[in-house]
Amino acid sequence: MSEEKITSLIRVRMGAGDAHYGGNLVDGAHMLQLFGDVATELLIKYDCDEGLFCAYDSVEFLAPVFAGDFIEAYGEIESAGNTSRKMTFEARKVITARTDISESAAEVLAEPVVVCRAHGTCVVPKDCQRISH
Repeated sequence: MSEEKITSLIRVRMGAGDAHYGGNLVDGAHMLQLFGDVATELLIKYDCDEGLFCAYDSVEFLAPVFAGDFIEAYGEIESAGNTSRKMTFEARKVITARTDISESAAEVLAEPVVVCRAHGTCVVPKDCQRISH
């Protein structure tokens, strides 16, 4: 792998349809879905192919996410083998809903809150890699 880090960042707002539990709580699996999207972009940047997500070897849910929160999902390729790509992910809450004030109140957080971290492996079959490394 070259010295240049391959990274990806997406920002999304959690809507009412994302809430899965009482109190508008969003399920943790939604963060893993975001990491899947980040992984796909990373693989496209690195190999010009979507590849396949094989496994997470660690996942930590660190803080709750609610409908109305804005989440940044970040990832980077940590190392690359012949076909495997090891990646790290982090989801951060950057804007929080303030339904305690009013139904439409929100505020930008002075410091993002890390809500989830994960580490996983993706694979891009050799015959699908369109960039030689």
